Amino acid sequence: MASIHIAAQVGEVSERVLLPGDPVRAKIIAENFLDDVHQYTAIRNIFGFTGKFKGVPVSVQATGMGIPSISIYLHELIHVFGAKKLIRVGTCGGMNEDIHLRDVLIAQGSSTDSSIVNQTFGGAINFSLLADFNLLRTAVNVAENLNLPVKVGNVICTDLFYNDYDDINGTFGDGKNTFNDKLRRHGILAVEMESAALYLQAVAAKVQALAIFTVSDDLWRNERCTASERENSFNDMIKIALETIIK
Repeated sequence: MASIHIAAQVGEVSERVLLPGDPVRAKIIAENFLDDVHQYTAIRNIFGFTGKFKGVPVSVQATGMGIPSISIYLHELIHVFGAKKLIRVGTCGGMNEDIHLRDVLIAQGSSTDSSIVNQTFGGAINFSLLADFNLLRTAVNVAENLNLPVKVGNVICTDLFYNDYDDINGTFGDGKNTFNDKLRRHGILAVEMESAALYLQAVAAKVQALAIFTVSDDLWRNERCTASERENSFNDMIKIALETIIK
């Protein structure tokens, strides 16, 4: 099977892969955290690099935004290039009053409004999308050893960046209880757009996957990071991910 979207030869991509959505962030990670870096793809300006972190080969593959885009790259990384450990390093919108800008979140579970689960199981069950436990446990231990605080919990993975849940889906009860409020009450920490596909494909292929996020938008307080901050900051998340993926 050939790769359509990744211009690499088998062997150029490591079994350990970090997955930022933004190609610029992929380049920044490779240039600032890896040694002996080699760029193996730039198709559609979606960059991929392989280098070494503490002597261990690690790849960084950008995926673009949303479930359809990351699903393409996941399929080729796993089934063409043999990726075994995949950690998404991305941004999210914090939805809880205890979540603040630049907090690092680890997605223990990923709820979703996407049809991706329904299509896979034909509507027979509501399949639970979960992180690989060993990667999750390792990441939490790594964060503690680095003295970097993290929050662990459930995120909502959506198909729409600009959604109007609160306007269209109606209200619950007394009219003050919006859909997003209901998500908060049920423990949703943040919203993002890729983790459901990552966890679904990984478990089916019997590989390890984890999603780690930095809060770039605070939906509770209506605060957000700049585009430049999204590309160039968030180093705590990368440190945790790299230390985790080489274990």
